[in-house]
Amino acid sequence: MRWPIVSGVRLHGGMHDEERDPTEAAPTSAAPPAGSPDEGERASQGPASQDSASQDSASQDPESLRAEADAVLAELVGDRGRSARLREDQWQAVAALVRDRRRALVVQRTGWGKSAVYFVATALLRRRGAGPTVIISPLLALMRNQVEAAARAGIRAHTINSANPEEWEAIYGEVERGETDVLLVSPERLNAVDFREQVLPRLAATTGLLVVDEAHCISDWGHDFRPDYRRLRAMLTELPAGVPVLATTATANARVTADVAEQLGTGGGEALVLRGPLDRESLRLGVVRLPDAAHRLAWLAEHLDELPGSGIVYCLTVAAAEEATAFLRARGFAVSSYTGRTENADRLQAEDDLLKNRVKALVATSALGMGFDKPDLGFVVHLGSPSSPIAYYQQVGRAGRGVDHADVLLLPGKEDEAIWRYFADTAFPPEEQVRQTLGALAAAGRPLSVPALEAVVDLRRTRLETMLKVLDVDGAVRRVKGGWTATGADWMYDAERYAWVAKQRAAEQQAMRDYVTTSMCRMEFLRRQLDDEGAASCGRCDNCAGPWVDSAVSGDALAGAAKELDRPGVEVEPRKMWPTGMAALGVDLKGRIPAGEQCSTGRALGRLSDIGWGNRLRPLLSEQAADGPVPDDVLRAAVAVLADWARSPGGWAPGVADAVARPVGIVAVPSLSRPQLVGSLAEGLATIGRLPLLGTLTYTRGENVVRRSNSAQRLKALTDAFTVGNELAAALAQAEGPVLLVDDYTDSGWTLAVAARLLRRAGSGDVLPLVLATAG
Repeated sequence: MRWPIVSGVRLHGGMHDEERDPTEAAPTSAAPPAGSPDEGERASQGPASQDSASQDSASQDPESLRAEADAVLAELVGDRGRSARLREDQWQAVAALVRDRRRALVVQRTGWGKSAVYFVATALLRRRGAGPTVIISPLLALMRNQVEAAARAGIRAHTINSANPEEWEAIYGEVERGETDVLLVSPERLNAVDFREQVLPRLAATTGLLVVDEAHCISDWGHDFRPDYRRLRAMLTELPAGVPVLATTATANARVTADVAEQLGTGGGEALVLRGPLDRESLRLGVVRLPDAAHRLAWLAEHLDELPGSGIVYCLTVAAAEEATAFLRARGFAVSSYTGRTENADRLQAEDDLLKNRVKALVATSALGMGFDKPDLGFVVHLGSPSSPIAYYQQVGRAGRGVDHADVLLLPGKEDEAIWRYFADTAFPPEEQVRQTLGALAAAGRPLSVPALEAVVDLRRTRLETMLKVLDVDGAVRRVKGGWTATGADWMYDAERYAWVAKQRAAEQQAMRDYVTTSMCRMEFLRRQLDDEGAASCGRCDNCAGPWVDSAVSGDALAGAAKELDRPGVEVEPRKMWPTGMAALGVDLKGRIPAGEQCSTGRALGRLSDIGWGNRLRPLLSEQAADGPVPDDVLRAAVAVLADWARSPGGWAPGVADAVARPVGIVAVPSLSRPQLVGSLAEGLATIGRLPLLGTLTYTRGENVVRRSNSAQRLKALTDAFTVGNELAAALAQAEGPVLLVDDYTDSGWTLAVAARLLRRAGSGDVLPLVLATAG
């Protein structure tokens, strides 16, 4: 049988899409043709065949099977001399899957050739009449890469994910008819009710090879635990005997490796673990320590052109990525932003622009941390330090996969740890809240949705959903149409395990602090964090060979960066719908907030997650900060925001498009923790803006409203927390127009929504919120 080959086409074999390290390849004489992929990288496959190679693999001797595997590899890479050979460790994995029909965990560095293993194994298994290979892939970008590359190489590959539901039924039909060679499935699909109950059993019955990419996500010890991956246990138990399973990752330390191997053995015996050294010989690691965010942006603007090829600039937050993108574009650089807020079409365009070198860099969050492959990526720069050295290793692994040299630079910031804390609310909830959730589900007698559960359990939605997925895997709850139900099964709260996981997260953060300051080899440091027994000095990093970049910046670049970061003003979107389930909390609010009771789109000086005003506002608004008058620079910035707001479309300056009436006065939200700050801000704006200070809403309680975790709980806590006093009501009636509502901070937006409703009901016009900071 001939396998179709397309010269120069590279198959993407996973989030760490594999490049052959030339020092580890094993061709004996003839090299592949120019432009063709190397043997650890791509595969090509046609439909199942019953040719002369279709003998049962168990009865085939190792030498002939090895020869067949190498012959397939030679076909795949276009090696007409048929001299290409799998490396010994790759062959071990292929043999385990095809000959022994085992389950195997491959923990190997990026660039090792993991995709070669599962594409060669797929080819051999399909020759023997096996069903399609199912690959569990975590990100749409990865799926796009793999499907496109497979199509170019003649492999019939399809993907099942949230972006293509209209194609699912047709794809399922092709799988059942044997017309699909590779099916890529997102882990989130595994826990979708219809997929789990209708499709998963059929897949388990027909799969010829199951591949789990980025298998560290299975383990809650890992840096990127994803509960949806835990559904794989169910699929593993339902696989027919003799169906091989391959799990791959490059970012698993010893504990994660052991945990994944144990889970991989579910229903299929002990898993084979193949673990290799994690050095990346093409990467040169360095750290550039600069005093503040302005210096970091200025440094990047002055040195970006000196970095090899095109690359990725990682930021810790969406706001920081958008700030850096705006600044670099203003300095004339071709860059694009790539974050969780980026629309799908814009993501596709940005990926294509980077792949074809139409941009110098993508300025990205961790949304681009996995699932993107560009073999010739020349650099990775981090504006801010990730909270885990393992996550850092994974992100820098994007670079240098198909080139001899790539630069990796970390520019840590003073704000990094504050941002770590902001995103750190991921620990498994306390037992009381878990039992409260289970009790609510048991008592309901019907499925409860996540929004309905928010009215019962005080957890943020993402944390509540994660908890439910873990409980689902543990058998305590089950996802059904309409929501979640309790199973009634006994469930144990593993407090010791959860505490150890939290302790590991803290240790990872300390390791990143140590990485910045260490004098040891940086690659060795990262490899030791991954328990790589072969960790040794690389001889390339700034600690081994000396710094290769200058930390100096020019006054012009620094001034430009400071100006960009000093520009205040972001929009604050109003709440338009009340949370679901408020009736269960005794609050008679539901559905859409009437237009006449909503607040308008407001403004904030900045986001606490950005590196400009966020850096200034975090210390001012922290729980430890002492109350005091608003700083002069903050007041001036608030005035500037108001001036820009007035001149923008929908503002109140004369002649602006869609102009609204000018505010007739200012109302302050009361604060028991920062009364001087909020009061002086309102007074200062009133004086400078020549607006009357109409008054302050009145607290009906003697202490601050507790900031709850989710919308339902926050709104419950705010219900009847404020009132419009007689003096303020009279002032509003006399003013007859829009009012500026001033507060220090908004997170959920419910304080502003409740205050606006009260003011509108008391006779005010539009309510225009102005706050110092918003959360994100």
